Amino acid sequence: MTDPELDLQSVLASLPPEWPHDLLPEIRQRVQASGRKLVVLDDDPTGTQTVHGLVVLTEWPVERLTAELRSDAPAFYLLTNSRSLPLPAAQALNAEIGANLLAAGQASGRDFAVVSRSDSTLRGHFPGEVHTLAGALGGGFDAWILAPFFPEGGRYTLQDIHYVADGPRLVPAGQTEFARDTAFGYRASNLREWVAEKTGGAIPAESVASISLAELRQGGPLAVTQRLLALPRGSVCVLNAVSYRDLEVFCLGLLAAEAAGRRYLYRSAASFVRVRAGLAPRELLTRADLNLPASGAGLLIAGSYVPRTSAQLETLLAGTRIEPLEVRVEHLLNEDHRADEITRISQAVNHCLRGERDAVVFTSRKLVSVAGAEQNLKIGQAVSDSLVAILHSLEVRPRYLLAKGGVTSSDIATRGLGIKRAVVLGQILPGVPVWQSGPESRYPGMAYIVFPGNVGSPQALAQIVQQLSE
Repeated sequence: MTDPELDLQSVLASLPPEWPHDLLPEIRQRVQASGRKLVVLDDDPTGTQTVHGLVVLTEWPVERLTAELRSDAPAFYLLTNSRSLPLPAAQALNAEIGANLLAAGQASGRDFAVVSRSDSTLRGHFPGEVHTLAGALGGGFDAWILAPFFPEGGRYTLQDIHYVADGPRLVPAGQTEFARDTAFGYRASNLREWVAEKTGGAIPAESVASISLAELRQGGPLAVTQRLLALPRGSVCVLNAVSYRDLEVFCLGLLAAEAAGRRYLYRSAASFVRVRAGLAPRELLTRADLNLPASGAGLLIAGSYVPRTSAQLETLLAGTRIEPLEVRVEHLLNEDHRADEITRISQAVNHCLRGERDAVVFTSRKLVSVAGAEQNLKIGQAVSDSLVAILHSLEVRPRYLLAKGGVTSSDIATRGLGIKRAVVLGQILPGVPVWQSGPESRYPGMAYIVFPGNVGSPQALAQIVQQLSE
């Protein structure tokens, strides 16, 4: 039985009114009073979609974690890119980070809470990497909190069903193209049933708790605190939310439960992080905010295959003068042709940048896939390796760099640009963060636009290129 699609505006109009008070100032006070830093393990770099002024680390030795724990900022990110890895490698990575965080916490004398940030359309290594992370952090969590709400991308959770907005319609997540992902596919849209599906029945749906919209909007933070305190130890709890005010109510109640001694591990999308850290929203970035050079050309690299990315590329190529450079994936996967294909594209990119013409490097749109999640991850990694090789061949610094897709943007950041520590400036479009690369990187101070594959209107890529070229 499938869940019905809903009309977004009708649903929002039918709900109880939001909690009437702005709770962010009180959340911020509680975060500061607790002294507890929020550490976000981001399974691809798109989790910075809602924050600003926070640091992103791509390495996590104990001494670096210790320094960030001692800083004044309420949170920082660790870019794990674990979604691109096979499960055993993702688990090993989470185990390493958990152990290092425990050591850094002792060295810094600073307490911390941890977010395992993943995809708002439910793709990723759940429960495997969360279970490993929990163990590496010493276990003893009172509950895992599951919070995939992300309005910037049109992701809403109500009556425990997670939806993806498609224009005015709310489509149950299990009925979208994201649920057919070759590595992380699923069937259930009801998050309680999704947990049961992903755990192979080890956590039955009926044992998964949830915080309803009625509790949030009518009971407020106190009702949330009472509900969390009453959860059986070791629970999984789903959060329903359709607005940022819903998140504020939950987070204020959550902080009170933490102050009472409870300990939680969060599996969330990007929106939860901003509110739990007590960060206020900021206006979208303008061209002036990015400090771009007066001359030069922008470079876009698109590795994402989701239909939304393909639609954005089509609009970009039809509506701007950008130079299209298509990488033939079948050549990248053939050892006899891979080097020649990388050379062909590299030469074309350098030619465009010397002539100050914006260029977009994009993979051919026919998805190459095989049976088996691990094999598909390997194909994706081979393509990403090639895109990094193309970036390494650049002889001219781009005016700015945009990477489209989670795995692509992570590999470009770490292996292509050599970023070890970046600062999130904000967002250029809803859900599209911009980083400033650190002094250790190949292009210090560059504006690096991290564009998720599954976010944005068909006009989004063209809009950014036009905005930055005016």
